[in-house]
Amino acid sequence: MCGIVGYTGPREAYPIIIKGLKRLEYRGYDSTGVALQSSTGLKVYKKKGKVAELEESIVGKDLHANVGIGHTRWATHGEPSDRNAHPHQSASGKLAMIHNGIIENYTQLKKELVSKGYEFSSDTDTEVLLNFIEEIKKNNECSLEEAVRVALKRVTGAYVILLLDEDNPDTIIAARKGSPLVIGVGKGEHFLGSDASPMLEYTKEVVYVNDYELAIIKPDELILKNLGNEKITPYVQKLDLELAAIEKGGYEHFMLKEIFEQPQTIFDCLRGRLDAEAGTITMSGIQQYADQIINANRIVMVACGTSWHAGLIAEYIFEELCRINVEVEYASEFRYRNPVINKGDVIIAISQSGETADTLVAIDNAKEKGAIILGVVNVVGSSIARTSHGGAYTHAGPEIGVASTKAFTAQLAVLTMIALKVGYMKGTISQERYMHLLKELNEIPEKVAWTLKQSDAVKAIAEKYKDARDFLYLGRGYNFPVALEGALKLKEISYIHAEGYPAAEMKHGPIALVDKDLPVVFVATKDTYHEKVVSNMQEIKARKGMVISVITEGDEVSTELSNDVMIVPEADEILAPMLSVIPLQLLSYYIGVAKGCDVDKPRNLAKSVTVE
Repeated sequence: MCGIVGYTGPREAYPIIIKGLKRLEYRGYDSTGVALQSSTGLKVYKKKGKVAELEESIVGKDLHANVGIGHTRWATHGEPSDRNAHPHQSASGKLAMIHNGIIENYTQLKKELVSKGYEFSSDTDTEVLLNFIEEIKKNNECSLEEAVRVALKRVTGAYVILLLDEDNPDTIIAARKGSPLVIGVGKGEHFLGSDASPMLEYTKEVVYVNDYELAIIKPDELILKNLGNEKITPYVQKLDLELAAIEKGGYEHFMLKEIFEQPQTIFDCLRGRLDAEAGTITMSGIQQYADQIINANRIVMVACGTSWHAGLIAEYIFEELCRINVEVEYASEFRYRNPVINKGDVIIAISQSGETADTLVAIDNAKEKGAIILGVVNVVGSSIARTSHGGAYTHAGPEIGVASTKAFTAQLAVLTMIALKVGYMKGTISQERYMHLLKELNEIPEKVAWTLKQSDAVKAIAEKYKDARDFLYLGRGYNFPVALEGALKLKEISYIHAEGYPAAEMKHGPIALVDKDLPVVFVATKDTYHEKVVSNMQEIKARKGMVISVITEGDEVSTELSNDVMIVPEADEILAPMLSVIPLQLLSYYIGVAKGCDVDKPRNLAKSVTVE
């Protein structure tokens, strides 16, 4: 949610900032703006709408500056509008600030400022924080750096802030708590971003700022301090990321590119870890906590959205292979429910971005109670990765499309490897079954590639059903969470109402919806539950429902009962979700495109949910 960009150095700042904001559009936003610092003072331009609309609105304006900050806003306090867009200027006009996060006690701060004569031109918590900082600076006759430090000690909530000060024209002041901030280190210049994508073509050296840290950034100097004013040595890391990874590469949309990248991303996830011939799984971030996992009374998987669905599938896998009790929790509920956490419980935090606010708070709480925290995340250097005791990266590469696709299958690959490793070490899986599953898992990238070759057939089905008002998705066992994920994708991308259910629960309510106008999508690959799912299909057909099925190649029974089928190769039922989800991703994509939706940036959604 929200994207931030900053630059200070010898180059023109505006082109760098605008390009950076476009790279961060995937995060979701409704307005945008820039603040530029030049010899003539601060210049702020902002507008409701897309970055392209901001560009059009400031053609012919004075954009010359070597220092600047930019922002894409996802509305929290105040509706999307020009006046609520960032950057905001302080009452004196001397400070400009952008902010990602929510200031929870802004009402109290605003009352204090109003009593002192301050007036506000927006509805945002950001403008309140900015003027609070300026008030401290003015009253204490201190530096902006010191004013920020004092102010943040009063603030409740999450934030990344970037400030410009007319009196210090080459300097950006930044601070973070609970939202991501990356600083790129160049030669005589520095770049700032919500992630590394805005700076990829300029530098590969970055510093990930931690919570409660404040940065003073000049062209040739980077100073990190904590809120106690103690200096911290910046830890510079090398980015293992290429510019091509965040470009469309000839595809019409990032989502389609990322769907078709899955044979490679799953292979990358397995590479160097899985050796099917030798019968080994090497995961150093798991190995060091192997004893704790093996002896755990329970595992709690904490996640949101698509990652929660990956956790549901992993619950089935871990309980089958490891014989450990597994619970899957929505992070947003888990963090507030005062759950029972015992020392030695294992918490697996699943997140594409590694910055999901609810998940971060949930694992912080569990960590304080003595739980072992393992992270399964995609973004290297992310907050969840740094907070966890151990874990594993998914190595899916940047996922720009807001609706998660390749990150989901990579999460399943990692979680399956962890379960196999733990189950084998624990002795709850036989040597024969273990070797069979390693071989099957090793073949998944090739089978995903085969499935993607059926995309034209899925596209034709999408055209047929694109005008439906509702969809029902049904599955059983390992494929029940796949049905949930398929329904979520359709909602996200096409704005069509869709519900996912366990197929056996259909008779307990959803069957009342079935008529000739309702497409019902069955995830019906051949597994333990197949005959039961076929019976559910017959019940839908008897009520004139339209049956669309994801089936295993050669399944003639399901084909006869279905109006349309999407085919996947045969696979062990534990691994089948990595295949059966592919046609559902394609179906949602092609329906969204057919309806004219912005499939990469669906309305109201954000890629990285860094606020509650």
